[in-house]
Amino acid sequence: MPARSFFITGTDTEIGKTWFTCGLLRAAVRKGLRAVGMKPVAAGGRQRQDGSIDNEDVSQHLLAGNIDAPLQYRNPYAFSQPVSPHIAVRAAGATIDFARLTEAHQALQQLADVVLVEGAGGWLSPVDETRTMQDLAVAINAPVILVVGVRLGCLNHAALTLQAIKASGLPCAGWLANCVEPAMLARQDNIDFLRRHLDVSFLGALPHLADQEKAELNQAPILDQALRTLLGAKQLDRLALS
Repeated sequence: MPARSFFITGTDTEIGKTWFTCGLLRAAVRKGLRAVGMKPVAAGGRQRQDGSIDNEDVSQHLLAGNIDAPLQYRNPYAFSQPVSPHIAVRAAGATIDFARLTEAHQALQQLADVVLVEGAGGWLSPVDETRTMQDLAVAINAPVILVVGVRLGCLNHAALTLQAIKASGLPCAGWLANCVEPAMLARQDNIDFLRRHLDVSFLGALPHLADQEKAELNQAPILDQALRTLLGAKQLDRLALS
């Protein structure tokens, strides 16, 4: 049976998509599931001796999950320049083949119980001159998780992103608040407003904690519950026993 997959997008870049992806992968592993992350297109990283790119997000996925799938499945396209993917693609003279991306995703589904596909940037960030992350998500055809970076401006960004997700025809499985600004004024008021106005499941709020080890300890219960909400209690238990 193919794995459950989710496409993880955000209200912007640098708002915690990778942190959440890795946290959810660890939650799946704690439950005894086979879990793997996928970054279809990555920009920024060190070139290895074999010519492949060591992208930090992809490396973090590997550490958080428990499936050592081939790199060509986990990260089909990687570029060294830390820029928007469409610029990196153009600079490399490359072409992104969506069929290759969907085949890699399907291969991961055969290896795992849960596949988390992390986009780059926001929902409409360009992949090349004509296609965006939305097009990539539609090609993969997985429910979307929206990570909202809770900071000034997030109300507008969250509403617009959710509107665009719905317009794509893909279901939004839920949204998560990631408190990226430690000193944000009226932070809880903003989260409460979004809970009232975003009509999809609320997966929780991750507090801002500078100490990574302490953050993982404090956020684990939130992520465990998010996984349970996404998969459903019955399916989660069934997968854990299989």
